[in-house]
Amino acid sequence: MSTVGLCGLGNMGYAIAGRLATRHRVLGTDIDPNRLTAAVDDHGVVPATGLGDADVVLLSLPSPSVSLDVATDLAGTLRPGSVVVETSTVNPSDIARTARVLDQAGVRLVDAAILSGVAQMAAGESTLLLGGDDADLDRVEPYLAPLARTSARLGPLGAGMAAKVINNAVAHAVMVVLAEAGALAAATGVPRARLAELLANPEAGLLRPLTHRFAERVLHTGYEGGMPTEAARKDSTLALAMAQETGVPLFATQAAHTVYDLGVAEGLGRLDYASIARLWEDWTGRPLADPEPPERTSSTAAIDATAESTR
Repeated sequence: MSTVGLCGLGNMGYAIAGRLATRHRVLGTDIDPNRLTAAVDDHGVVPATGLGDADVVLLSLPSPSVSLDVATDLAGTLRPGSVVVETSTVNPSDIARTARVLDQAGVRLVDAAILSGVAQMAAGESTLLLGGDDADLDRVEPYLAPLARTSARLGPLGAGMAAKVINNAVAHAVMVVLAEAGALAAATGVPRARLAELLANPEAGLLRPLTHRFAERVLHTGYEGGMPTEAARKDSTLALAMAQETGVPLFATQAAHTVYDLGVAEGLGRLDYASIARLWEDWTGRPLADPEPPERTSSTAAIDATAESTR
């Protein structure tokens, strides 16, 4: 069995330790002795004061600053050519800072963002979003294999973390929209269970903006035809009026309405409402469409298939 290091044995780290221990000898560290004892007793983790014997070390830590501190310590103990795998949720800028620290010691870094909960990790059913050099990712693949059912290489160092943070931002914003939708349904007599059924329909308002407007229109800059931006603004106005009539506070919906006001003001009124993406292109100076379609890997296809099965 090969040896792998693991820094951090909290809820997710404990689950990672259990998966790693099915194929590898795991050297574990944690500042909480109770967490370390649990991992030793339950998963056979070997307590380690140093990780110099490990060629690969995974980080599962609570914050970017803690990850950077631990990486700084590891830079002084790991052999040149070793690889650190950041699984803690951090930003790409944090990954860049950690990489600079490790580079000085000849230690490589990849990011492996976990797009799953603790239960999925414990069952080996998680999804990993990977960023980094392909050669480094090839080296750590045997260590990550027990953790995930699917994984996707999304680009250079930091790309995996960027994708996870974006995904979580979408999920959290959508939750606000869904709470607003539920409140409007309750105020107007729409059964909430029926609303959930409606929104789960691939042609309804939750999935259609992703599968059609973003994936088919924005990514291909195809804005002719479809539902005009001025019509979307009109429907948004109706929703805001309903909210005023029923006394339901709206936050995300009100903010989104402002964008449609801007879109109409910028001459997008007769284009499909996906054209509001052009506002962000103007504001940032970056196109939203990929210059080239990304290469589809078997792991990416597996993630797509999983998404399709939930529709």
